[in-house]
Amino acid sequence: MTGYILKRLLSAIPVLFGITVIVFLIMALIPGDPATAILGSYATPENVEKLNRDLGLDKPLVTQYVIWLGNMLTGDFGTSFALNRPVLDEVLERFNATLVLAGTAFVLCSVLGIAAGVISASRQYGFADKAITFSVLIGISIPSFFLGMMMILVFSVNLRWFPVSGMWPIYGDRDLPALISHLTMPALALAVVATGVVARLSRSAMLEVLRQDFIRTARAKGVHERRVIWRHALKVAMVSIIPVLGIQAGFVLSGAVYIEMVFQWPGVGRMLVDAILKRDILLVQGGVVFVAACYVFFNIVVDVLQSLLDPRIKT
Repeated sequence: MTGYILKRLLSAIPVLFGITVIVFLIMALIPGDPATAILGSYATPENVEKLNRDLGLDKPLVTQYVIWLGNMLTGDFGTSFALNRPVLDEVLERFNATLVLAGTAFVLCSVLGIAAGVISASRQYGFADKAITFSVLIGISIPSFFLGMMMILVFSVNLRWFPVSGMWPIYGDRDLPALISHLTMPALALAVVATGVVARLSRSAMLEVLRQDFIRTARAKGVHERRVIWRHALKVAMVSIIPVLGIQAGFVLSGAVYIEMVFQWPGVGRMLVDAILKRDILLVQGGVVFVAACYVFFNIVVDVLQSLLDPRIKT
C-alpha cells in the first residue's frame, strides 16, 4: 500500500507542474497592461514602470515563470497588490469558508445520492424507482445558480426562513445555529446536480451487482433482503461509486465559485472573481494553483480508498 501511495504522489508532480504552466500562461496572455489596470487613475508612465518593476513584469516571460514557481516551492505565493497581504494567508482564510460550503455539499450529495441510487435499484421499475428517477432528472436539469436565486426568492424574501446571503449574521452571535442557517441554502443548491449524478451512477452500479451470482447465493441461503442490499451488494458497488464521488468533489469545488457569488459567501471562488476584476495577478495564480492542488490531493485519496476496496487496482 505504501508503494502505491508513493506512486500516486509521484504521478501528481507532472500534473501540478502542468497546472502552474497553464495558469501562468493564461494570466500572461490576458489583453491589456496589468499595471495600468491595477493603478487605475494613478497610471502615470512613471508609476506604471515602477509597478511593472516591482511585480517583475518587465522581465522575459520565462524568467517571470521561473521566479514565480521558485517562490511558490518555498511557500511564498507573493503579496496581493490589491489587499496588501500575503497571497497564501488570504487563500487559506478564504479556503476555510469554501471548505465548509463544498464539504457540506459533498457530504449531502454522497449520502443522498448513494441512498437514492440503492433504493432505486432495489425497487427497479417500481414507484420508488420512477419517483427517484424523475426527481433526479429535474435536479440535474436545473442550473445550481438559478436554483440558488429561486431559493433566495422563496425561502428568504417571501417566507423569511433563511438569511439572504453571507456566512455569518451582521449582528449577533457567530455560533453553530447561525452558521447552519446561512449554510443550508447554498449547500443544497450546490449539492443538487451532484446528487443526481451520484444517484444515477449508483443505481447502475447496484443493478450490475444485484445480477451477480453471489447475490443469488446469499438470497438462496435466506439472508435478509436488506442485509443483502446494504451490506453485500453496496460494498461491491462502492468500487464503482467511489471514482464518481471523486469527480463530483471536483464539480462541487468548482461549482462553489458561482454559488459563492449568488449567496455572497466569503470563499475562494468569490475571492478569485474579485481578484480577476482587479487584475490581482498573484492572488489569482496562487488561488487557482492552491485549489487545483487540493483537487489533485483529493483524487489521490479517492484512488487509495478504491484500492482498499479492490486490491486488484494496485497491481
